[in-house]
Amino acid sequence: MPERTADVCVVGAGPAGLTLALLLVRSGVRVVVVERSRGFAREFRGEILQPGALALLDRLGVLGEARARGAYEHHRFRLEDGVRVLLNADYRALPEPYNYLLSIPQRHVLETLLAKCEKYDGFELLSGHRVTELLQDGDRTTGVVAGDEIVNARCVVGADGRYSKVRRLAGIADGRVELFQRDVLWCKIPLGGASPRDVRIFRSGGEPMLSYVSVPDSLQLGWTLPHGQYARVVADGLPALKERICAAAPPYAGLIQETIKSLKDVTLLDVFSGDAPEWVRPGLVLIGDAAHTHSPIGAQGIMLALQDAALLHPILVEAVRRGDVGAAALRPYLARRKDISRVMRLQVAQSGMMLSTRGPKAWIKPKMAALVSRTPIYRKILHQIAYNNPAIRVATEEFTDR
Repeated sequence: MPERTADVCVVGAGPAGLTLALLLVRSGVRVVVVERSRGFAREFRGEILQPGALALLDRLGVLGEARARGAYEHHRFRLEDGVRVLLNADYRALPEPYNYLLSIPQRHVLETLLAKCEKYDGFELLSGHRVTELLQDGDRTTGVVAGDEIVNARCVVGADGRYSKVRRLAGIADGRVELFQRDVLWCKIPLGGASPRDVRIFRSGGEPMLSYVSVPDSLQLGWTLPHGQYARVVADGLPALKERICAAAPPYAGLIQETIKSLKDVTLLDVFSGDAPEWVRPGLVLIGDAAHTHSPIGAQGIMLALQDAALLHPILVEAVRRGDVGAAALRPYLARRKDISRVMRLQVAQSGMMLSTRGPKAWIKPKMAALVSRTPIYRKILHQIAYNNPAIRVATEEFTDR
């Protein structure tokens, strides 16, 4: 079986994995990225970047090139109930230059990150390779078996998403918690003329709907349905499903009816939280969704993944240079748990306020959101949603290519 050797093996060529790979190769660390897919020509749903993500990508020289491939700026997040605007979060109140939300196909970001990684001799990509085994020397992870190849590494980083194979092979639980009452059914429809450049949640149909303009000239819709009830919902047939989606977003009912021809035109997101009990073991680290999984509320996932990579980068560089990738050397990364716990608490509160559909909560909590938005505390909440931990930065002092 062919063998490769690297300082770090990153499993997963998503936002977290490729960002970490770029940071590491720019610091003189040899990296092999293992990715089960053969390219990025597939459907991604995580498209909204918060200001905290924009700042990190710009510092890496990625943002401008990714935007040039196609993107839309959104300046407000709005919660609407019929003609009433219950919440109007204006990102233009934040400091420039990252005072907006960016809708950008994840493929554009990943292709730009990969192109930059490939400029470095210390980078290799194994695409179309599935990890089937973690190599161990006692309690230390020393590499992976990927397809018909072995990758030996001082450290393996699991950046392979919410259903992480690395996490499962390591025997680490996903820490799944059912905190949310709604799942999301995604679909795209033609833009059909002018549309507000806002990220919006409609509550007029009783079942909240998320919407925003997406590339190329389309509208991304996320219809929320009772958690775990997708099979029961579709059992009523496609026409009934379309009627429910149309009722949630009346302005787009005609386009929804024309665009959704079969269940292949919609994608279900099982919404849950997850916080793996272990993020670090000797020679092994989990980052992004592999370590902690989030609701799409607040568009936190990609920003948190990028910040994980930026935080881990100098820790891992130092560990590799010293030849010590034991749990103690990697433990400073665990300071991130405080940030993640705060995000999870905030997302539960957001979900309750924006997506409640039954009982008194369905009337009271959206009104509470409207009241909070008019108080000074909301500026702090918006800052938390937009930046998470603004102290996390790109450690350019570790770069060897300056």
